[in-house]
Amino acid sequence: MRAAVVTVPGGPDSIRIVEVATPSPGPREVLVRVEAAGVNPVDAQTRAGFYHSLGWATKSPVGLGWDVSGVIEAVGPGVTRVSVGSLVAGMTGMVDRDLGTYADAVVLPENAVAVRPRELSAIDAATVPLSALTASQALDLAGAARGRSLLITGAAGSVGGFALVLAAERGFAVTGLARESDRVFVESTGATLITSLPGSPTYAAVLDAATIGETALASVEDAGIYIGVAPSAVPEAEREISVSAVGAHADSRVLGELLAGVTSGAYPARVHSVIPLSEAFRAHHQLETGGFRGKIIIVP
Repeated sequence: MRAAVVTVPGGPDSIRIVEVATPSPGPREVLVRVEAAGVNPVDAQTRAGFYHSLGWATKSPVGLGWDVSGVIEAVGPGVTRVSVGSLVAGMTGMVDRDLGTYADAVVLPENAVAVRPRELSAIDAATVPLSALTASQALDLAGAARGRSLLITGAAGSVGGFALVLAAERGFAVTGLARESDRVFVESTGATLITSLPGSPTYAAVLDAATIGETALASVEDAGIYIGVAPSAVPEAEREISVSAVGAHADSRVLGELLAGVTSGAYPARVHSVIPLSEAFRAHHQLETGGFRGKIIIVP
């Protein structure tokens, strides 16, 4: 089978498409035939060597891709929730992998996948796992501020877009920081749009999906809550503000609920472009150029 890997981290052109043996699932693992894989900033950071520099990734080559939707092709011993032929979506949850989801097939733990509704396309499903679980788990960390004011930076991005809707469901009074051109999307979720930060402590909590750091921290009230989405890039705590970052992890139960929400139209599935696996480097060029909304999807 084919897989996208990086042997020498560097620019987008360092991605190689290689032929490898199809892996076999072990105990409580499943083999997913990939129909679609989401492209995320963590993929570009892995390719660039950022996680190697932190010592979090040690493999060479290292596989790319976290999000996946596809079909169960084989199951290992002890698997009970899914079977061969089940439609699923899931995520890898780690950067140090020989093979990621940019591939024809990928092995995942059974508890990292959720059955996807038949009405939900593989491409739309691939927008969900990492972004929506990150948003949900970040809001868990902000739970002490529920019912109060919450600012979401990068509100029109992949994580921010899910967070807007999930935060409103959980009872936060939501404000989204985004561009004026994103007004219709942000306000469609019931949130208030701002296009620049207030410059003074205003919000009980901030979910910093845009990784603005100290600038976003300045908008948090004394003894408030700051939640980042990059554990390696959180600002120093000040003014008794609780500072933490979400380390997104697989959760099949919550992912199943999120997939159902996308299927019903409650949560947004936004796709920017669909690119073949053979041109994975082009997906990374697009990601790093920026200026778009929706997720880039790779298909075999």
